Formats: sequence, structure tokens, C-alpha cells
Amino acid sequence: MNVWGITHRGAVREQNQDAYAVRQLPDGQVIAVVCDGMGGARAGNIASTMAVELFLEEFFRTEPQILETGHERMERAAALANAQVFRRSSAEPECSGMGTTLVAALADRTGAAILNEGDSRAYHITGDGIVRVTRDHSLVEDLVQRGDLTRDQARVHPHKNLITRALGAEPRLHTDRFYQALEQGDYLLLCSDGLSNIVTEQEILYEVIHGGPAESCCQRLLDIALKRGAPDNVTVVLIQHEQSQE
Repeated sequence: MNVWGITHRGAVREQNQDAYAVRQLPDGQVIAVVCDGMGGARAGNIASTMAVELFLEEFFRTEPQILETGHERMERAAALANAQVFRRSSAEPECSGMGTTLVAALADRTGAAILNEGDSRAYHITGDGIVRVTRDHSLVEDLVQRGDLTRDQARVHPHKNLITRALGAEPRLHTDRFYQALEQGDYLLLCSDGLSNIVTEQEILYEVIHGGPAESCCQRLLDIALKRGAPDNVTVVLIQHEQSQE
């Protein structure tokens, strides 16, 4: 498994309120997490940074419990991060109302366990196409699911950035969990909405499969967003199930 990541404040925002981290485990698994903070001048940055750091700290704090699944290990880490972000939001006036999206994946050579809260996304990408694995927790996604908006309308809707769930917004966290099987040559891409609101899924597919070396893909996607004005922070993580050299 190979993994790369990049984050940038974009062309408009003065501060980057996205945060991400990737780690390779001794057994070859990859853990990756992307967070997109919200809640005012500094609070969004605090929320996303706290969430990423606390998530990984708890994930690695102890050996996996007996019979604990990848989802359960990540949910335990996310719950700890949620409690700490919520506690700080409640205790410090300058952090009031802060929270963050979270999308995380634990990937090995057979598949990936994925958690999602908010509208940061996970995509499964192969030579045959691109599929969004996660479901946004947002106003426009609810409207699309009800049939009141098309996908194209949702992309340009004035309230497309209004999310309905976030880590740190409530005392208890209820993330959605997904599982995606992976085969040799497959990719898993995690991103904040600073990418998905600007770069289409077909463009993401092209850059991952045909645009050039995998190791430069995150930079290429960031460059596209920047050339289009990148009104929001942009974060991309790419996990590659490497082809066998045999």
C-alpha cells in the first residue's frame, strides 16, 4: 500500500482550517484521516487539528483489543476526539460552536474500513470508474436524496456548504461506517469539500488513472483547484493498492 497527501489554504482563505494525517502500520495497513474545521476565525483550525491529533493518538494508544474490528478501533478514536473537541467548545468562549468534518480509512490489501461525519468524502477509483463511498451529511445531500435537487444543481446550490452533522457538535458521536473491497491497482481518495466542490469526479478519475505518476496526483488535483480560484481550503489523500511486480 502506498499513500500520499497534501493540504493548502486555497486562493482566498487566510488560514487553512483543514488538517490531515497518514500513517503506515508495521503490518502494511494504512490509516488516513482528513478533517475540515468550522466555527470562526481560529476555532475551525483548532477543531480540525485537535481531531486529527486525538484520533491518531487514541488509535495508536494501545494494541487493538481482541476481536476489535477496524471500524471499532476507528470509532473508539473518533469518539475520544469528539468528546475532547466538544468539551473545549463548551468551556472556551472563543471556541464556542466549533466542530469539524471527519473522513477516515483503515486500508489493507483486501479492503478499507471507512468512517464519515460531515461532507468530507471517500472515493473508490479504478480503471473502470469512480464511485463515492461516503454519503455527505449536508442540507443539499438530503435534498438530492429526496429528489428535490439533481447532483448538478447540488454542486452550485448556495447552501451546499451547510452540513447537518459534525465531530464536536454533540456530546456523543454517531459516525457512518462503510467498507470498500480493494484489489490490485485500486485507489482510495479522501478529500475535503474544497476539492470536491471545484474538481468534478470525472476530473478526479482522469488525474488518478491517466494524469501522471500516482505520487504527484494530489499536487495535480490541488493545482486544478487553485487555477479555478480555490475559494476554500483543499486537502487530498490518495491510497494506492500497488500492482504486484510479479
